[in-house]
Amino acid sequence: RNLLDMDTFSKSDPVVVLFVQGSGSSEWKEFGRTEVIDNTLNPDFVRKFVLDYYFEEKQNLRFDVWGLWQEPPGSHNTVLGVQDFLGQAFVALGEVIGSQRGRLERALTGVPGKRCGTILLLAEELSNCRDIVTMQLCANKLDKKDFFGKSDPFLVFYRSNEDGTFTICHKTEVVKNTLNPVWQPFTIPVRALCNGDYDRTVKIDVYDWDRDGSHDFIGEFATSYRELSRAQSQFTVYEVGQGAGAGDWGTPHNRDNPILRPQVLNPRKKCKKKKYVNSGTVTLLSFSVESEFTFVDYIRGGTQLNFTVAIDFTASNGMPSQPTSLHYASPYQLSAYALALKAVGEIIQDYDSDKLFPAYGFGAKVPPDGKISHQFPLNNNADNPSCAGIEGVLESYLQSLRTVQLYGPTNFAPVINQVAGTAAQVTDGSQYHVLLIITDGVISDMLQTKEAIVTASALPMSIIIVGVGPAEFEAMEELDGDEVRLSSRGRYAERDIVQFVPFRDYVDDSGNQVLSMARLAKDVLAEIPEQLLSYMKTRDIKPRQAGP
Repeated sequence: RNLLDMDTFSKSDPVVVLFVQGSGSSEWKEFGRTEVIDNTLNPDFVRKFVLDYYFEEKQNLRFDVWGLWQEPPGSHNTVLGVQDFLGQAFVALGEVIGSQRGRLERALTGVPGKRCGTILLLAEELSNCRDIVTMQLCANKLDKKDFFGKSDPFLVFYRSNEDGTFTICHKTEVVKNTLNPVWQPFTIPVRALCNGDYDRTVKIDVYDWDRDGSHDFIGEFATSYRELSRAQSQFTVYEVGQGAGAGDWGTPHNRDNPILRPQVLNPRKKCKKKKYVNSGTVTLLSFSVESEFTFVDYIRGGTQLNFTVAIDFTASNGMPSQPTSLHYASPYQLSAYALALKAVGEIIQDYDSDKLFPAYGFGAKVPPDGKISHQFPLNNNADNPSCAGIEGVLESYLQSLRTVQLYGPTNFAPVINQVAGTAAQVTDGSQYHVLLIITDGVISDMLQTKEAIVTASALPMSIIIVGVGPAEFEAMEELDGDEVRLSSRGRYAERDIVQFVPFRDYVDDSGNQVLSMARLAKDVLAEIPEQLLSYMKTRDIKPRQAGP
């Protein structure tokens, strides 16, 4: 709207060029161009750009607007740089998705001394992303891994990426002490399973669960969404024989029961044992597909994500003024705490309209009386602990390091209960809370924290725990209920709402902090959309209709 007029005898002939930036990269690559619209300063472009949307990634976009010159008939001169530059706008895809009704207006800049007008962006979700799958699997004659008992098997599903890597997309629960487990039915979006590509490889690993987190690998197999989906329309049995590698399939034969039965292979065993056949079989008992509301439906309907931060100020972090401290920030790079905060916060803030984030510290003696506190506001304002934007949280965090005394112990329950109390006030689906806890060590109030999480699992909230430093974080694995549902005093968590990751797993070897942050955010935020949907589904809350 209201573009610059660079033509002498008529109005500009504008075209918009979209550039995208890879995750953790500063390089811009051209993604596509709109059509050219002649002789107007207020063009409405028809051509759409179809982008893959990932909540957990900062997907930076750049829109450059150019005015094409009038050219002789038959000329096809569209080289940018010899046209009139009319302005540009930078935006994250999440900002467009998170804006009201998926509609965002941004000022164009880039021409010194000129008002360049605005660009209006509209986002909508393609309907083929709405399908969800419910399936149930069982296994037979899995390898025995435990010395005194049988195995405790669980499955891990991986979606293959364009670059040949794999991303975890689902874990089943653990079935204790059996070589013939039957897992509970589970639901997963088709988008998460195969990104909408029905022939994309889906890899499934079988593990024996161990309490210390060092789970034993039993075997693996590969399939695809298309292979799995045949179970709902055909009565087909895949007979298992000796395959040449993981993911080999037998020849299908028509039978009277809808079973898909791939073999589970362990490549390590296969290399060692000439007579090795397999490590058991996995059977697909049922498979059904239905369309369901998506994360974007709720965001477009007005659901706000409210972000709260809690930072560990215990003495085990080391004196902040010393380079060995986990809180130490040199003039050249941020501390691990600040990196984790920016990685998560800069993505979530796109879905929070007021950009005000409550921020707390725990495990310190605070002025003026030096009492130990486990939920003190970083901005020193108990009546309003909210900070303006992620930069405001960082500023208050650095200020607190200068005014409080690092102490202990490491208690999570107070701040979890604080956020849970806020979440309990609005449960109609219009508000969803995400609590980020950044910590360096072993939790001191494990029983109270488990109780707090079980209670919070019935509320519209999720908890992200990022562990920094070299400590062992075995206790955190228990709080992350991916494999074993968390329980407290006989009560089980209604939903899995905790995601834990150790920050050291995401540090880039070359010291690229932007890449480290992108890797961390991708993993810790990946579960948030499904956790939000699980709350809405259990409460039968439907998204509000976005206005025109």
